[in-house]
Amino acid sequence: GLFVTDYFTRTPRKLSPFRSFASIELFHFHIPEDTVIAVWNLITFKEQGGTFGDQCPDRSITVYFRSGAPSVINPLHTHFPRDTAVPGSFALTLTWTLPNRTTGVFNVTSPLPGDWFLAAHLPKDEGKISVKGLYEECQYLFQPQLIVQRLVNIAVLYPGHVTEQSMAPHNRSCLYKVFVPSYTSRVLVEVLRCHGAEGCPLWLRVRAKAPPLHNSTTLDCREHTPCQLAQDLPFWQHWYYVLVEKHPGVPGTVSFQVTVQLTDCSRPSLARQPFLPSSASMNMPHSFGSAGGLALGDSSPPTSPNDTKHPVPIPVTSHAGERCWPVRPTLRNELDTFSVHFYIFFGPNVSVPPDRPAVFAINLLPVLDSGGVLNLELRLNVSSLCGENVTVFGCLNHEVPLTSGDNTSVTCETESLAGFLLSVNATASLSRLRIPYPQTGSWYLSLRSLCATEHGFEPCTNVTAEVYLRAYLSPCINDCGIYGQCKLLRTNNYLYAACECKAGWNGWGCTDNAEAFSYGFQLLSTLLLCLSNVMFVPPVAIAVRSHYLLEAAVYIFTMFFSTFYHACDQPGIVVFCIMEYDVLQFCDFLGSLMSVWVTVIAMARLQPVVKQVLYLLGAMLLSMALQMDRHGLWNLLGPSLFALGIMAVAWTARTIRRRHCYPPTWKRWTFYLCPGALIAAAAVLLYAFVETEENYFYIHSIWHLLIAGSVGFLLPPRAKPSRRLGPLPRRKGCGYQLCVNEQEELGLVDPAVASINSICTS
Repeated sequence: GLFVTDYFTRTPRKLSPFRSFASIELFHFHIPEDTVIAVWNLITFKEQGGTFGDQCPDRSITVYFRSGAPSVINPLHTHFPRDTAVPGSFALTLTWTLPNRTTGVFNVTSPLPGDWFLAAHLPKDEGKISVKGLYEECQYLFQPQLIVQRLVNIAVLYPGHVTEQSMAPHNRSCLYKVFVPSYTSRVLVEVLRCHGAEGCPLWLRVRAKAPPLHNSTTLDCREHTPCQLAQDLPFWQHWYYVLVEKHPGVPGTVSFQVTVQLTDCSRPSLARQPFLPSSASMNMPHSFGSAGGLALGDSSPPTSPNDTKHPVPIPVTSHAGERCWPVRPTLRNELDTFSVHFYIFFGPNVSVPPDRPAVFAINLLPVLDSGGVLNLELRLNVSSLCGENVTVFGCLNHEVPLTSGDNTSVTCETESLAGFLLSVNATASLSRLRIPYPQTGSWYLSLRSLCATEHGFEPCTNVTAEVYLRAYLSPCINDCGIYGQCKLLRTNNYLYAACECKAGWNGWGCTDNAEAFSYGFQLLSTLLLCLSNVMFVPPVAIAVRSHYLLEAAVYIFTMFFSTFYHACDQPGIVVFCIMEYDVLQFCDFLGSLMSVWVTVIAMARLQPVVKQVLYLLGAMLLSMALQMDRHGLWNLLGPSLFALGIMAVAWTARTIRRRHCYPPTWKRWTFYLCPGALIAAAAVLLYAFVETEENYFYIHSIWHLLIAGSVGFLLPPRAKPSRRLGPLPRRKGCGYQLCVNEQEELGLVDPAVASINSICTS
């Protein structure tokens, strides 16, 4: 055949250490049909400060592959919630071959067509809290590239038609495909009139959705006559690929004929006729009938006089007495993103008759529904059993309904199919099933009631069980509980949801409490972070006593909002929020920076007008900086350095003018400035280099104590009034003064000798 090569690439993304599925990087690819090989080129490189990170340590990178939906991964080996089915995926670990770059290759022969998802992450780290911008962080970037090679013009087999083929000596195999429409119970592939040098030296392989592999369903035509290969319960609305392969070392030309027969569920004894006017019977893939339509036979089923169509049939696995059962469709009601309810007509209570199963179809939309959780709930109405020991079995399968024809046992598996089994009875009347990141397409639920006897399960006689059935799609499992947050994430145009756990809880639904914080620990950590702000009370008292009223107001503001911000910022259930979280965080950061700003400016002892202008200017600039980036290094370092510069200039000017070191007393340096500076430096070192997620509660509390204590030491004493007295204030009159000496006016003393004590009036 003719091969065509397609190339796909994605933008490099920064990888993060794994904490939950919300911290992974997800990549979405689409593999076309008829692809014979897919090669992923996995490129990883390091960066540090915009250049190659040759000095960065080597960290292993894990990549997960899955077809149809994102991988459900569990690298930390945590427990999944109850009743959760975990689909499998393939994982690959990349190692470094060069100091700053490595490349891995992952080949998939005959991959399934459709959506493929890659998930990548770094190993879990120690959870160090680093200040943004303090140093150049090592970044690990990951870029996947996909190269696919697909066949074009693959020969199409039509049911009932015979295709003749001659395989030349230089040819090894011939590939065909046939489209299987809905409600097909069996696919039979047969090789006829095979002639070769050694009889019929051919292998016959059949596989759904993609070209066959070495482990696909295989038949050796030399050992089986006639050479027939059957597939029971094939996937509906999919291509089936037929590979006729010649044995190695066979000389000459091999001629043969190949034909395909499709068995209609509604007519088990008849095959589909080779040519029908409908597009579905012509095996065209654009005829995707929804569950609840007509079974496709050799003609349209008859209709009653009121134009009511017959129910849709499905097959059972018993070949001896193969029959059809009606499929009941569900109504899709979309409430929100990944919030979809599937309603059953005349439900949600459904009746399960004793003689046949009840089958329901649930359709998940491609791409849109694979990022959530498919939930299924069965609740048995015990009063409907009439005292019988009845068990209702449910079998959930993807793309084809599966019911058991064996009346003595109920399974949800065949040689080529496997589903999810649920059961309810009088003892356990409730059963749940959760499938995270389900594959899209049609899911079929088959319900069957059987009675338990001494010899196993047997069909019931006259008992019709009533079951409450609920099926819905949710973003996360139980909304991640009280110790988690369900986050809606996006990668390019693909949406998916994942839980982000807190307070030490882990797992897919935040239900693993192996490392969870106890209630006492949560209460203790909240009290430490909140009550440590009481250390600001002494600085407030010192500021008020020294007549630094503006500074005291800033310290009160900082103490108030820091207390309630940390009360609202707790990861567990000991949480108390008086405002929105964002408002509390902004006020806490602003108060912390303003406390540093006003303290250093007060130490500079500037003129009152200049000091007030700097206070107001600092408040406005710090608000702007926090709105731009609250976690940046320069938000704290910039104002501090600028204020220290102003203080240094003021102190230098006083030193030069007085020709003496300022502050002038050694006691001020020894007992106040040096201890305060050391305490502040220790607080900054703890905040920048020691704080981690595990020790955050007590290290950050110590940070509160040290910062508040340093303010008490660094705040300058009250300024002394000036000793120089200016001229006394003089009231101005209307242009003249009348000075009257009281004693002279009364004639009590000699005016020449007495001291003058005048009364001036205007």
